[in-house]
Amino acid sequence: MNRKILRSTGRTLIAAVLTAVAALGAASTGTASAAEPVGAGSAAPPVPLRVATYNIHAGAGEDGVFDLDRTAGAIRDLHADVIGLEEVDVHWGARSDFTDEARELAERLHMRAYFAPIYDLPPDSEGGQRRQYGVAVLSRYPVVDAENHDITRLSTQVPDPVPAPAPGFAEVTVQVQGTFVHVYATHLDYRTDPSVRRAQVDDMLGILAEDSGPKVLVGDFNAEPGAPELAKLWGPLSDAAPFGGKTYPAIDPVKRIDLVTVSPDVTVTGAHEAETVASDHRPVVADLLLHGRGR
Repeated sequence: MNRKILRSTGRTLIAAVLTAVAALGAASTGTASAAEPVGAGSAAPPVPLRVATYNIHAGAGEDGVFDLDRTAGAIRDLHADVIGLEEVDVHWGARSDFTDEARELAERLHMRAYFAPIYDLPPDSEGGQRRQYGVAVLSRYPVVDAENHDITRLSTQVPDPVPAPAPGFAEVTVQVQGTFVHVYATHLDYRTDPSVRRAQVDDMLGILAEDSGPKVLVGDFNAEPGAPELAKLWGPLSDAAPFGGKTYPAIDPVKRIDLVTVSPDVTVTGAHEAETVASDHRPVVADLLLHGRGR
């Protein structure tokens, strides 16, 4: 990765979260299937990695009941090495019992965590903690760098919002058996009008273009892969599960809006959505092979 200048608040958050969870366990050796031998002339064999994306609905299931143990169990069952999470609350409110969900899930799953708030609001009461909501990345492997990028957003927290740059597009650089992979987690605009999503796609592609080596972009895109506003993604990236099942809503899903996408130097060996009602979305899992060392 080209080293970027992070805002001081971002640096503080990275240090606090990663330090708190770094001691929770050694990196896994990976859960994806073993690779076939690489052809002659390859500098190094491809590295397996299992990734996932999961909109956790702030820890509430399809039944509307907040149960972070159930959420953690659903994530554990994915057996993923790196997971992008959307709709993550950190001391947000009563709906999630004011829990720091990123930290709590990392502790339950013995993983490292990076949380990238979309909203960072003052506490409701004097002496309380700041109310945050956004996306997160959990990793069994070491996270060597992280950043919360701005992309175009239309706020849900102010009256009469207008599209403007705002944070909540997470990037982590993960070291996997000597290979560095950039993993990005996103949550695109939910509104019927596709214009904000179209701008978000442009913003994300601009950020990805600054990095070299294997790249994985996961998230809740709030649009199906064939939507016109996502068209620019395909080429720089490819859909890991083009024939995958629907993901939303979790019971009798009718849309495939939760996606894993990869750069050309990543091979997909398998992908599937998981049946669970721990959220109103189904998670998506992909087994990958990383080619090239990256950084």
